[in-house]
Amino acid sequence: MKLNLGKTALVFGFLVSLMHLMWMTMVYLGVGQMYLDWVFGLHLISNPFTVLPFSFGAALTLIVFTFVVGCVMGWFFAWIWNRFVKGK
Repeated sequence: MKLNLGKTALVFGFLVSLMHLMWMTMVYLGVGQMYLDWVFGLHLISNPFTVLPFSFGAALTLIVFTFVVGCVMGWFFAWIWNRFVKGK
């Protein structure tokens, strides 16, 4: 099965930016630090990081940047898949 490069790129971009949108929502709601402390605790590590106050500009930049990076990753994933995976 061959993957469509464009569609795969968009799906990856959407998923990666959605994860970061969820993180920005947690920061906006004031629960980002609590979540970060919890995740580090699950790994038995003390958290050395402090979540900064929410910034709309930074949030928008992060969402757009991660969408673009996700698209590039998705395109390369589909290209590698189509090149090396033998399908029907």
